[in-house]
Amino acid sequence: MTWSIDGKVCVITGATSGIGLATAERLATLGARLVLVGRDAAKGEVARARLGALRPGCVEAVVLGDLASFAGVRRVAAQLLEAAPRIDVLINNAGAIFRRRSETEDRLERTFVLNHMAYFLLTRLLETRLVASAPARIVNVASRAHRGIQLDFDDLQMTRGFDGWTAYRRSKLCNILFTCELARRLAGTGVTANALHPGFVASRFGDNNDGMFRFGLALAKRFAAMSPERGALTSVHVSASSELNGVSGLYFARCRPQAPSAAAQDDGAARRLWQASAGLAGLGE
Repeated sequence: MTWSIDGKVCVITGATSGIGLATAERLATLGARLVLVGRDAAKGEVARARLGALRPGCVEAVVLGDLASFAGVRRVAAQLLEAAPRIDVLINNAGAIFRRRSETEDRLERTFVLNHMAYFLLTRLLETRLVASAPARIVNVASRAHRGIQLDFDDLQMTRGFDGWTAYRRSKLCNILFTCELARRLAGTGVTANALHPGFVASRFGDNNDGMFRFGLALAKRFAAMSPERGALTSVHVSASSELNGVSGLYFARCRPQAPSAAAQDDGAARRLWQASAGLAGLGE
C-alpha cells in the first residue's frame, strides 16, 4: 500500500505550542486534516488561526481537555471519536516535567500519568477507530532521556526518593516499552506504532517549574536546544513518510531508526508495564 498524508486525519496531543504545533504546521502544508488536542481554549484558537493561514480549513476540530487524569483522557477520547469519523494518525506528543512530586486526582504520580498513562489510555480508547481506519499510524514522542534508566515495578509512582529528572526519564522509557508491546499486539491489523526522540527543543518545556530547576532548563534551551520546527521533523517523518509503510515497533531519531537502550528492548518489561497500566486504568488486557 502506498501512503500519502494528503487528506489523512491526524490527531495531535499537545498541539497548541512547541513541537506539537510545529508538527501540525508541517503536516498542514503536506495536506493533512488536523484535530488538535490542548488544554487552553485561547491557545487552541490561536493555533487554529495560525494553521488556517497556512492552509485554510485544515483544522477539523480543536479538542480541549486535561490529559493528567483518567477522566480527562476519557472525555478527550469521547470528543475525538465524535469529531473524527476516521483517524489515520495519532500523535501522542503532550508531556511535561515536574520538579516536585505531586499526585493527580487518580492518586498517581503526575509525570507517570501525563507522560505515559495518557498515551496508553488514549490510544486504547481510540484503538478500534484506528483499526477501522487502517492503514493507520500511532506515533509516540519519547526521548533519548530514557537511556541509562530502568523502571522500578515495585514503585512506579516514585513514592520513595522522588527526583523530577528521574521521573521524566522513566516516563520516556515507558513510552518506548509501550510502543513495542503495542506494535506486537497490533500486528496484522494495518496499524503501526513507532516511538521517536525529537531532540532537545527550545519550547515551553519545563516552564511550569520554578527556581533553579526552571533556570537550568532555560539556560540549556538557550545554548543547546534546536527550534521546534527542527524538532518536529522526526515526528513528521514517522507520521508521513511512505518509506515507513508497515514499519512498526521501532524507535527513531533524526528521521532514522536507532536502537534504544537495552532496558527499552526488554520484552518482559514491556508486557509487565502493559499489564500494570491496564490495571491502573481499569482496562482489560
